[in-house]
Amino acid sequence: MKRIFLLFLISFSCAALFAQTPVKTKPAAKPVQKTTVAKPVSKPVQKTTATKQVAKTVTKVAPKDKSIRLKLTTDSGVIIFKLYDSTPLHRDNFVKLVTAHFYDSLLFHRVIPEFMVQGGDPSSKNATPSAMLGSGGGDMERIPAEFVPAYFHKKGALAAARDNNPEKKSSAVQFYIVEGKKYSNEELNMIEQQQGAKFSAEQRLAYTTVGGTPFLDKNYTVFGETLSGFGVINKIANAPRDGMNRPLGDIKMKIEIIK
Repeated sequence: MKRIFLLFLISFSCAALFAQTPVKTKPAAKPVQKTTVAKPVSKPVQKTTATKQVAKTVTKVAPKDKSIRLKLTTDSGVIIFKLYDSTPLHRDNFVKLVTAHFYDSLLFHRVIPEFMVQGGDPSSKNATPSAMLGSGGGDMERIPAEFVPAYFHKKGALAAARDNNPEKKSSAVQFYIVEGKKYSNEELNMIEQQQGAKFSAEQRLAYTTVGGTPFLDKNYTVFGETLSGFGVINKIANAPRDGMNRPLGDIKMKIEIIK
């Protein structure tokens, strides 16, 4: 029964995302870091007391993360997240929209506990309580998928919604933030059998400790992640909602780039 329930949950959740405009090209190549091999010193160098002292004071400093950071303000609180540089098409498109204040006053129009919160439908601005939302932006040019193995649907992942197009291209405007839930290794094994793909050790660790939505991997482009405000995501996901998963009370958003 547990296996049947899990497969039903996966099918329902994916079908629900397909129903919205919530991207599959060739997977992005893994970035290769070039290393420089130092030439051997031809003569031994005697260290003086001064050089030894300097050596003790030198520490390795990690390079500063220059990822673009954004602040998403909602009626339920503030979420801070960053955009990945390895998904440039989605990053640049999102920055363009945020800079133009496109998302200001739009709604989180679809929220599902232990799954995700979705927004970005342009028709949600000033929408009446009875309005059907989720199809806005469908007439805009889609964004090619940017699947990067290192980016997956862990809790707090920022991903692009899409319709059921065969190339898995993303909606130009709609996005979702993962709330998800924790999975056991047995459940992850079942999802692997269902999808014919293996989870990495990093994915398994995340999905069994902090949670996420593993069955969405390689189906929707993940292009950012939450840095703070996980409690806000949970609050939005658990807001009272109608039969179409729209919050009964409007949850508006405003997104700005953090300088």
